[in-house]
Amino acid sequence: MTIDKLVTFMKCRKFHGLGLMFLLIVGLWGCDTLNMSGLQDVNISFVRNITPIREIKPIQDKQVTVYVQGKVEKQVPLLQRRAYKINDSTGTIWVVTKQNNLKEGESVVVKGKVRYKSIPIAGEELGEVYLEEE
Repeated sequence: MTIDKLVTFMKCRKFHGLGLMFLLIVGLWGCDTLNMSGLQDVNISFVRNITPIREIKPIQDKQVTVYVQGKVEKQVPLLQRRAYKINDSTGTIWVVTKQNNLKEGESVVVKGKVRYKSIPIAGEELGEVYLEEE
């Protein structure tokens, strides 16, 4: 095999690899209905700023928005909404949403505002941090 044939072979191989990569990227980009959780506007391919649940703290007077990723552990029906308990191995957090299609054990990505509900009982604070889906 001559050097020219070897160079031509390598260029052709590189071209086919780039073509395959292009097709995969276009294919994934075109799957706009591919969501991890079925929640609106959350695409698994482009969420980069996932916050570990253990790092979510209530901040007074601020509207902090975070993304969390984890598995649904429990669900509770509410009036016109649902609450889902999400576990990401660093902790758990409740997410309040209008979505009702999540199942226990399902992996999800959720975008929501950090909220805190104070629950004082017998002089003790039993409040809870939760997310309200946007």
